[in-house]
Amino acid sequence: MLKVNGKKPVGLDYLMIIVGTGLMSLAINSVFDAAGMVTGGFSGIAIIIKAWTKNLIEGGIPLWVTNCVLNLPLFVIAWKVRGFSFIKRAILGEISLSVWLAIQPVWNLAGNDLLLSALYGGVIQGVGIGLVFLGGGTTGGTDMMAAIIQKFLKHYSIAQIMQVIDAMVVLVGMYVFGVHKALYAIIAVYLVTKVSDGLIEGLKFSKAAYIITGKPKEISDMIINDLDRGVTGINARGMYSGQDKLMLFCVVNKKEIIMLKEKVDKIDPDAFVIVTDAREVHGEGFIEKK
Repeated sequence: MLKVNGKKPVGLDYLMIIVGTGLMSLAINSVFDAAGMVTGGFSGIAIIIKAWTKNLIEGGIPLWVTNCVLNLPLFVIAWKVRGFSFIKRAILGEISLSVWLAIQPVWNLAGNDLLLSALYGGVIQGVGIGLVFLGGGTTGGTDMMAAIIQKFLKHYSIAQIMQVIDAMVVLVGMYVFGVHKALYAIIAVYLVTKVSDGLIEGLKFSKAAYIITGKPKEISDMIINDLDRGVTGINARGMYSGQDKLMLFCVVNKKEIIMLKEKVDKIDPDAFVIVTDAREVHGEGFIEKK
């Protein structure tokens, strides 16, 4: 990600939130609502209410109206319970999503194909949510509701409460649109989670390597000079041999791990190398601290 003086350019977070909510709106308006597919959250509730009110109002209550009506009291309660600092990053996301839902044209992207609706909707919304989270924002909804409830039910995690709330929304959607569509909605929910998690972790993904070697000086010099990475020596003892050894620990990006293994093999063919995933690495050369 581009940075200016070690920090994100001014406004980049806001741009990611706005683009992300635009993609979320595209999935909600043009895929899930068009297919009658409820995937949980306030967007799912909005789709249900729109379907219920079609006989009362032409076309039903618009999705953006329901989204605003549900979130407004939630933001007030969250402000009182958790403080303004808790909601300030969610305000932009909520306003942006509501505006997108109101002004964005509706295209039935997947037609009447429920499988395509689940696949395309899940991927598009997953990318949108991932961008919003990478921008440091949220869109209110069930995650904020879960955070408020967790304030009083501390023995449950926010994730557990969100799962219960979203499951209830999907069950109501099953009653309104039928079991068949609800089963496809479960596929969409899974894809939303996997894609958003993959986007967040993919941009912040590194590899951690533990190297047990008889040539710690040569390998550490290679890591410092050739890879331009830091390395830490950890005192260790081989319990089988009873010998004291120096285990090297370093973190590199995904491309550098291949070079690291090749160079370690050349320096010490008998080295024992353990490579693990590092979800997030904060510090020089990785994610700069703000």
